[in-house]
Amino acid sequence: MSKRWLSWLCLAVLAGWLGAGCASKSKALWNSRVGHYTFDQAVLDMGPPDKTAKLTDGTTVAEWMTMRGSSGRVVTSWYGYPSGVWLEPSAPDVFIRLTFVPDGKLKEWRKVIK
Repeated sequence: MSKRWLSWLCLAVLAGWLGAGCASKSKALWNSRVGHYTFDQAVLDMGPPDKTAKLTDGTTVAEWMTMRGSSGRVVTSWYGYPSGVWLEPSAPDVFIRLTFVPDGKLKEWRKVIK
């Protein structure tokens, strides 16, 4: 294995490890907010939601984009001559969907990938 390949492999493993740690912290954070976090607090923390819907029973469902995806593309590296071509895969947008009961308290949350 070349040193360059090994460096990329180590970087990918590190990124995955850090991402997994952040995801579990995020889940614990949102779970701890259920029952007392309000829609107004969410707007103050994250800004206006990207989408909001008010249901007939008074429930409010709102979504905030947490990570913008990307469309796939072909990448070519040049070092005086074509030295490599690869496809960067597309990635979806990631949202957090919060559902608030009529009194404004957080009922449930979930991550939505579109």
